[in-house]
Amino acid sequence: MAHSVEKLVFIGFNSRVAALDSKTGSIVWQWKADKRNGGYVTLLLLGPRQLVAAVDGYIYCLDPSTGDVLWFNQTSGFGTGVTSMVALQNQNPNDAVVAGAAA
Repeated sequence: MAHSVEKLVFIGFNSRVAALDSKTGSIVWQWKADKRNGGYVTLLLLGPRQLVAAVDGYIYCLDPSTGDVLWFNQTSGFGTGVTSMVALQNQNPNDAVVAGAAA
């Protein structure tokens, strides 16, 4: 069952990600990275449709409303450890056209 992302809080630790109801704190869904135990989890919410989770050098994209895996990347050769993630959000595609025209 899908839930409204705006009403969820996301937590990650020990190779696990969970979505909590922001009013009650109850677990709405939970997910565990395959064959990974005790791994540090870094999360990045990319709007209402993508929650990126980095676990021990592996990158997963989850549906934030259900916890279903949308895609997976092994990031071979990058190693493990705490992951830093950055994304440009809320970018209007027309902004690039306007910026290009101004140049």
